[in-house]
Amino acid sequence: MYLYGASGHGKVIAEIAEENNIAINAFIDQNVLKTEFLEYKVLHGIPDMDADFIISIGNNFTRKKIADSNPTLNFMKLFHPRSIISKKCVINVGTVVMGGVTINPESKIGRHCIINTNSSIDHDCIIEDFVHISPNAALAGDVKVGEGTHIGIGANIIQGIRIGKWCTIGAGAVIIKDVPDGATVVGNPGRIIKIKNNY
Repeated sequence: MYLYGASGHGKVIAEIAEENNIAINAFIDQNVLKTEFLEYKVLHGIPDMDADFIISIGNNFTRKKIADSNPTLNFMKLFHPRSIISKKCVINVGTVVMGGVTINPESKIGRHCIINTNSSIDHDCIIEDFVHISPNAALAGDVKVGEGTHIGIGANIIQGIRIGKWCTIGAGAVIIKDVPDGATVVGNPGRIIKIKNNY
């Protein structure tokens, strides 16, 4: 397996692979000054199109750009052995689930998502592609999160909420109303502080 992105997020994903006894061939990174990372070799191009890959980059837009630019790569999914994942949920390729996460029945997780440490996704949630659910964030049942959205650390989202595409939910925010595409929301209760149209 190759990890695409030799940075801090890559450290966490590498350890998950090691915990699962999955061999890491090398990291891939565009920074030509990086030649070694976590004692693994760093390459600056894709050496084997038939290998397995994970994009180990935290930025949602960058993950989407890499995935869209490499549609034929065999992206895998990776789960920390100390996560709790219902057998009745669906998780798509490229997604990584960190330690302490709970994902409950009938939830659907899209492609290339990050479900980060100790976060909780309850029943019947829909998480679209390229979403990042940060550590200790909690989603109640039947929450929908649109493509590319970043749910900040420790945020709480009540049941039935719809959050649009490419939103930013601030750290510790409490979301009790639906959120439109491109919105940045902070506070308790959550309030919109800006909306970007070019996401």
